[in-house]
Amino acid sequence: MASPSSRTGTKGVPRAVRERQILDAATEEFGRRGYAAASLAAVAGRVGVTKTLLHQYFGAKQDLCLACLVPVGDRVLEAVRTATADHGDGAPPDPVRVLHGLFTALEGCREGWFVLYDPALPADGEAARRARRYRAEIDRLAAAGAARLVGASAAPQAEAALDADALTYAWRGVVTALVRWWIKHPGQSPEQMARRCARLFAAAGAVFAPGVDQEGSATPR
Repeated sequence: MASPSSRTGTKGVPRAVRERQILDAATEEFGRRGYAAASLAAVAGRVGVTKTLLHQYFGAKQDLCLACLVPVGDRVLEAVRTATADHGDGAPPDPVRVLHGLFTALEGCREGWFVLYDPALPADGEAARRARRYRAEIDRLAAAGAARLVGASAAPQAEAALDADALTYAWRGVVTALVRWWIKHPGQSPEQMARRCARLFAAAGAVFAPGVDQEGSATPR
């Protein structure tokens, strides 16, 4: 996010610093409002520069959005790839470790998750094409991790495959909801969020696991 000191204008501010301030402010604007509603005037006003300077540094609105999206996409993808890596021991990925990696990748640009998953990106633009590639690879890694998580279950193969697919969809929704909550609680660090998720998962497991058998039927507690 742009700091108060970034409102001092452009004079005497190194270009690299100013570019970072613009990208931080633009990521917040695109992430909070979506591409269609995002305002370059609001970005310029937050940083304390003119729209003309934004265009000089980053070009058109789509170019600025792409400049915000790529570093977020790179960090998130690398975090998921690292946390879901198969080390050859057959162990499934640890969901809390994956979340900790995601939170760490997004720290300082939490709204970037919603730039990456913005349905309002112009479909024929480079930003949308890059976002689709990032999302497809993240989904592929998530699906592979989900398959390993449910692979040890006693469910028939066809059911296990559907379970993994359902888990992949649910996972994306869970991450999105957690990031949205995190944005509203800026004092929470990635480590605090990971510990909170571990507690929530443990509580959910204690509540739901004894209540449904593998056939999906309710069982008495």
